[in-house]
Amino acid sequence: MMQDWAAVDGYIVDHLLDEDSALDAALEANAANGLPAIDVSAAQGKMLQLFARMAGARRILEVGTLGGYSTIWLAGALPEDGKLVTLELEPHHAEVARANLAQAGLADRCEVRTGPAVDNLAAMIGAGEAPFDLVFVDADKPSNVAYLQAAMRLTRPGSVLVFDNVVRSGAVTDAASADPSVRGTRALFDAIAADPRIDATAIQTVGDKGWDGFLLAIVGA
Repeated sequence: MMQDWAAVDGYIVDHLLDEDSALDAALEANAANGLPAIDVSAAQGKMLQLFARMAGARRILEVGTLGGYSTIWLAGALPEDGKLVTLELEPHHAEVARANLAQAGLADRCEVRTGPAVDNLAAMIGAGEAPFDLVFVDADKPSNVAYLQAAMRLTRPGSVLVFDNVVRSGAVTDAASADPSVRGTRALFDAIAADPRIDATAIQTVGDKGWDGFLLAIVGA
């Protein structure tokens, strides 16, 4: 079954996505530097870019950089004076991402900040950082609720929130799961369901990355 999913992803890429040497080079650099191959797929990356364009995003926040593959996709939606801030725990991953962003010609509009994302987000809130138009979260799942809470303080009405890996191969429905990632994802659903300011849905996906999904939301007043 997964072979069929991957074949469909290949069909989508072949028919709808243009070649991009910067994205290809980023994946090659990630592999050469020992980063795990857990980036979004190409089709998912293009989807994120389209979300950012639909939102007219001028400021984007990403939680979880890895080697900057999804960062490059998102930054491709920004105007020349746009800004993307991406948060990465691992210094090695952050250095690879900075090099990939420079290679892609995006270093002027993308800033990689290292350290625990919860700490960086608290510092951004404390500093009164300007609101973001789109927030993409693809980091440790046990911290999902903390990331949501921070995102709500760093956005404005109309901002878009996107959380990755929310289906967990179906395990999200298992209330008895002891898996911290499943528990963190279920807590995210509960927190969003309880917050009247957030209008949200979640979509299952299959493809190169297996069976998973995205949670999509708009911040209300």
